[in-house]
Amino acid sequence: MQKVSLSQDLKSNSYPGRGIVLGKSADGRYAVTAYFIMGRSVNSRNRVFVEDGNGIRTQAFDPSKLSDPSLIIYAPVRVLGNKTIVTNGDQTDTIYEMMDKQCTFEQALRTREFEPDAPNYTPRISGIMHVENGAYNYALSILKSNNGDPSSCNRYTFAYTNPKAGEGRFIHTYMGDGNPLPSFEGEPTLVDIEGDIDSFTDLVWNSLNEENKVSLFVRFIDIETGAYESRIVNKNK
Repeated sequence: MQKVSLSQDLKSNSYPGRGIVLGKSADGRYAVTAYFIMGRSVNSRNRVFVEDGNGIRTQAFDPSKLSDPSLIIYAPVRVLGNKTIVTNGDQTDTIYEMMDKQCTFEQALRTREFEPDAPNYTPRISGIMHVENGAYNYALSILKSNNGDPSSCNRYTFAYTNPKAGEGRFIHTYMGDGNPLPSFEGEPTLVDIEGDIDSFTDLVWNSLNEENKVSLFVRFIDIETGAYESRIVNKNK
């Protein structure tokens, strides 16, 4: 697979929806994740990311405008020991709780499927990063309807051991704007990971469609020590 520019990939898609990037920094020191959300409706755009322990959660920016919290209020990031879980929905909690009981990432996601938001049937995308004793690996998953048919759920997991410096994988919910919204297709995109946490955060945020972007979370985890730095950018301020 040919590596592409993450910035150009984002700029070429006005509505990737929600997206997860996992990878390794160009200097090889950090495990990297970015998670962003976008929105077309007032309800979807009325959100911010806030810190929640060592993870984050979504929150209504203006509580008076919150019409349906069911699919937009959740914890996108939670940490379980040396594992960082990143998802686009409440399956974060499913993964956390089941892995805490010694189940695997795949076993936890087997209990879930795509979102019940007909006619889009938005895919559930999930990632997990495992950093321990100087070693790093990660996995990404997508649960999607069978070409828009909700009677079938297609499940895919992609695992990456000892990822290369300066490379990441990018998965998102939609191929682009539309009605219904077309689900992501294929293998996660091989993208470049450039710069330090601040320049990488700026690159992702500035590459997202200005009208539709809502919030961005970025974390760099030191692979040797497990210490991390995070950034949150919210359009609503």
